Amino acid sequence: MKSGFVVPYATEREFADLARLGEERGWDAVLGWEALYGVDAWVQLGAAAMVTERIRLGTLLTPASRHRPWDLASRVGSVDRISGGRAFMSVGLGALHPGWTAFEADEGRAVRARKLDECLAIYAGLLGDASTFTYAGEHYSAGPNDFMLPPPTPQRPHPPVWVVGAPTPGRGRQRSLERAARWQGLIPAIHPPDGQPKTVEAFAAVVDAVHRLRAEVGLPSEPYDVVIEADSWGSFTALEPAQPAAWEQAGATWWIESWWDLGPGPHGLAEVRRRVEAGPPTTR
Repeated sequence: MKSGFVVPYATEREFADLARLGEERGWDAVLGWEALYGVDAWVQLGAAAMVTERIRLGTLLTPASRHRPWDLASRVGSVDRISGGRAFMSVGLGALHPGWTAFEADEGRAVRARKLDECLAIYAGLLGDASTFTYAGEHYSAGPNDFMLPPPTPQRPHPPVWVVGAPTPGRGRQRSLERAARWQGLIPAIHPPDGQPKTVEAFAAVVDAVHRLRAEVGLPSEPYDVVIEADSWGSFTALEPAQPAAWEQAGATWWIESWWDLGPGPHGLAEVRRRVEAGPPTTR
């Protein structure tokens, strides 16, 4: 199981410095996040690509339904080329918060879900072969285009996409799990009762369901990434059991440290640096 960490707040240069430190300390990935207005995650990742050689570069997460698909494909493609094939993207519907609603109204989950699917289809089509790709959807369209096309991305047919899978109890069809099954990775959304830890049994149930969906459409079980969002420092989220090995046995291929309770500013940044310098939990 590989290990990564999300940087909750940092400037572009600070992010690049943390990425370099993470690579030195044995981490496998560094992740940014996206909002409508703020530090551009893909600029951060591009800066990090210039000062690292091995560590993978991605997001947790990208609310793809709120991007123009061609803009998103351009940004991810650029980071993949700068890094020599180390980019990936995590997507979901996105959590509503004042940083979004200050600029645009919520269109509703159903619309965001349809826009997410269309955005991903165009993302994959453009990075696959934009010169012949066409698409006509409800919200977006794309026609054949040979105008100043960029070089292909090192990762073919495109940088991997991890998708949030949020099971809905009581419903027959699980569209978010179907979406995750179609792409290259799964981020199970586990929501235990307030104050309770995430359980490995709940995680394994989502993982098993998505693997069954992949098998039904003829997709292999490997390679396929499965992410557990964790906090081995114990302050943001708790797991039961806490040991990474149990989650790896349940199907996790990535352990991603998410320290969302650390605030912006010098003190928060210093604590992020201290945790990155300590190395992945499997090596501590």
